[in-house]
Amino acid sequence: MKKKRRRQETKRELQPEYDLAKLQGGVRGKYATRYRAGTNLVLLSPDVAKHFPDERSVNTALRTLIQTPKAKRAR
Repeated sequence: MKKKRRRQETKRELQPEYDLAKLQGGVRGKYATRYRAGTNLVLLSPDVAKHFPDERSVNTALRTLIQTPKAKRAR
């Protein structure tokens, strides 16, 4: 014999523990500009990633490469 499930009525009111005074003052679109700008994440291959334990080491290596004169890089 199946048990009948009661449908819970959805209340459109806030629960008593919410303070309406704290919910005021939200800003619409506060982060929209940052969201549209996107990200610049890059996925490293596993063999490359094992040489760089964190983002600081990757940034240091890339900055060093950028500062190296182009003549030396061409070799």
